[in-house]
Order: sequence, then structure tokens, then C-alpha cells
Amino acid sequence: MKTVLITGANRGIGWEVARKLSRADYFVYLASRDREAGEQAAEALRTEGRDNISPVVLDVTDAKSIEGAVQTVTGRSGSLDALVNNAGILGNHPEDGPIPVEEIERVFDTNLFGVIRVTRAFLPLLRKSPAPRIVNVTSELGSLALQSDPQWMYGRFKSEAYPPSKAALNMYTIVLAAELEEEPFKVNTVSPGYTATAFNNYRGTKKPEDAAAVIARYATLDDDGPTGGFFAEEGKVPW
Repeated sequence: MKTVLITGANRGIGWEVARKLSRADYFVYLASRDREAGEQAAEALRTEGRDNISPVVLDVTDAKSIEGAVQTVTGRSGSLDALVNNAGILGNHPEDGPIPVEEIERVFDTNLFGVIRVTRAFLPLLRKSPAPRIVNVTSELGSLALQSDPQWMYGRFKSEAYPPSKAALNMYTIVLAAELEEEPFKVNTVSPGYTATAFNNYRGTKKPEDAAAVIARYATLDDDGPTGGFFAEEGKVPW
């Protein structure tokens, strides 16, 4: 049975990705910062008849927490076939005035540096898989091309925190894919689209299960699948 670890998987899109991949017979490490929330999320999947779920405590901003998660996966599976870097935060936006630099740093610490920490920590386990896959969950708000288009429907959302953090994540994905191009990795950044979850106070045009299907697709790519790309449901997204 293949294995996957999904960060921020106790609710929303992450939980739906866990649900979808468990149904595809992956053993799912359902990672969340809060132990109780993770256990409840795993139990919700077990009530649907899935026993291939293991909750894992993992805070992407805490190196010790990440190392504990690595030890858990190592002890149980010894390798990892897919990593879905889903955990992310929008950040707090004051009604008036600029976003404090400390808040921008907090957003980057989760959305960019958290992904780098987790990926580096799990690379040794991923390298033990014959076909490792990494999906970095991003947003089209991080597309420089789209944000530069005055006609783009979401172009009004400009922020010094969230979109730049996702643009930086996109660049990291390009770099990581290049670093791993001589190995059997597939590394992509995937936007689930404007999805109604607690992340955005349930505003959005897509359902979490539909958004999860896009992420799951790139977490389970065949050997002839793309790498180093930026994708959404409709296909390629301009950088």
C-alpha cells in the first residue's frame, strides 16, 4: 500500500484530500497541529469504513514537531510515496493601514518556510519510494501574470502577505523540481481554486471535495506526468 502525508489535513480541503486518497488505497498520515483535532478528523474517516488512516501531530513552524512526525512515519512505514504540503494561513488584515511586518513574517513562516522545513525533513523517506510525488498547494493569487492582468476577476485582492507567500512557494517549487530532476520525483504546485472552507469564511465557488480531486490527481501522477509546473483544475496556470 502506498503512503501519503498531508499537512493541515484535519479539515477543509486537506481532509477531503485525505478522504480521497484513502479511498484510492493509500495509507494516509493525516497531519495537523492539534492532536485532538487530528484524531477527530481521522475518526470521521474511520466511520466511513476507512482503517488506513493515522493521525500525526505536525506543526510546520516547529522543527521538533516535524522531526517527531518523521519518526512516526519511519517507524510505521519506513518510506513515503507522496507529500502534500497543504497547510497554510491567510493572515490577519487590519481594516486600516498596512499589514504589520510581523504578520507578513508569520504568513511566510507557514506558507513558505513551513513547506521547506517539512519537505527537507521528509526527503529521505520520499527517496525510498520508487515514484515519489510532492504537491505544494498554492493559489492563483500567487501568479505574477494573473495579478498583473487588470482584467483578471480576482485581481482586486492585493495583499502584502498571502499572495507574495504563494508566489515565493511557486518559485520554490521550480527550484525543488530542478534539484530533483535526475530522480524519479514529480514536484508540482497546485491551486485548488476559490473553495468555500473555514479558511475564507466559507466564501468560494467550489466545494472542498472538488478542490481535493485536483490535488489528489497530482499526488498520484504516473511516471509520464509533468514536473515543475503550476496547475489548477483547468490545467496549466501562468507563473
